[in-house]
Amino acid sequence: MNSIRYSRATVALLCVVGLLAVAGTAGAFTVSTEGDVPNETAVGSEVSVTYVIDDPYTDVPSEWTLDGETELENVSWSVEVRDRGSVVYDETYGEQSFTQTMNGEGAQDGDEVRITLEGTVPAVETYTYEPPEQYTVANLARVTGSNENEFRNDSAHHYTEDSREARQAINASQQAVADAPGDNSDAKAQLDRAISAYEAEDFDNAVSLAEDAEQQAEQAQQSQQTTQTLLYAAGAVVLLLLVGGGGFYLYSKSQEDDYSKL
Repeated sequence: MNSIRYSRATVALLCVVGLLAVAGTAGAFTVSTEGDVPNETAVGSEVSVTYVIDDPYTDVPSEWTLDGETELENVSWSVEVRDRGSVVYDETYGEQSFTQTMNGEGAQDGDEVRITLEGTVPAVETYTYEPPEQYTVANLARVTGSNENEFRNDSAHHYTEDSREARQAINASQQAVADAPGDNSDAKAQLDRAISAYEAEDFDNAVSLAEDAEQQAEQAQQSQQTTQTLLYAAGAVVLLLLVGGGGFYLYSKSQEDDYSKL
């Protein structure tokens, strides 16, 4: 009888713990995006991305400041607060950075915040092959007093058509040089010159140098393959001579034996 009572108590306790665990994880400050943030973009192209904050006042103070920054140009920010799907507050900003007070007990009370950013990809200030040139798409932070919590920081590679062509040529050359046998110092030196030309924004020359390096690497690889083929052929000739010589010896031996019997 006591064991039945204890079993029931254990089941009840587990149910309570399970309910508390579900309640604890049912809602929390989380951030997602609608669609993907671009990994790379052409200079001058348009970018649009929407960040969605769910439960903006769960497990955080009821009042905090939303800070946003971007390196996009011709910027438009839209901050929209929704409660159960209905828009209860919205504000727009036209600068590269903005600050918005969020008050869960005021006009910004809701269960979702949508931040939509639109802008133009900026020009590349300094070209670097490695790491690739990056710009900040969006940096979003929650500020409470003197505490700043960066909850989103997205960046992307930006390029022009000329710089992209040069980078692709260098990438192909780099792979060819890596695959080529031996020291390949000439091809590597040419590849280094191509990277230097790229970083000096001399993209046509970078393409030419990268193609030269790739050609040298491919020639080295072909030379090795030719050498291997010749070695295999020489080995085959030696083997044939050995087999042929052995056969001739056996034939001669048999002829001598037949002659001696006569």
